[in-house]
Amino acid sequence: QVQLVESGGGLVQPGGSLRLSCKASGFTFSGYAMRWYRQAPGKERELVAAITSAGGSTNLADNVKGRFTISRDNAKNTVYLQMNSLKPEDTAVYYCNVVVFRLDYWGQGTQVTVSS
Repeated sequence: QVQLVESGGGLVQPGGSLRLSCKASGFTFSGYAMRWYRQAPGKERELVAAITSAGGSTNLADNVKGRFTISRDNAKNTVYLQMNSLKPEDTAVYYCNVVVFRLDYWGQGTQVTVSS
């Protein structure tokens, strides 16, 4: 079965950096685009970043462009989200996502808190 396991969240001061990882299993990872979403308290889940199956193309939400980078290592079945210059408004639970045979799969999420 499809499994996505996020890690790397934590508490960081404004201006700091974190790298999130999402380890995937149960499907042919190299054949699928991957996405990172986030959900802040009281807000809807929003798409943060996406990457194509081979990693040749990425998309970032406007509010993270220039600060976040999405990448993947198909040999390790892992997708990453490098987050730099973090702001308090980046505080949220971050989720990894894949759509396989039209079904959405989600990880359990990892909490990112940006606070001084």
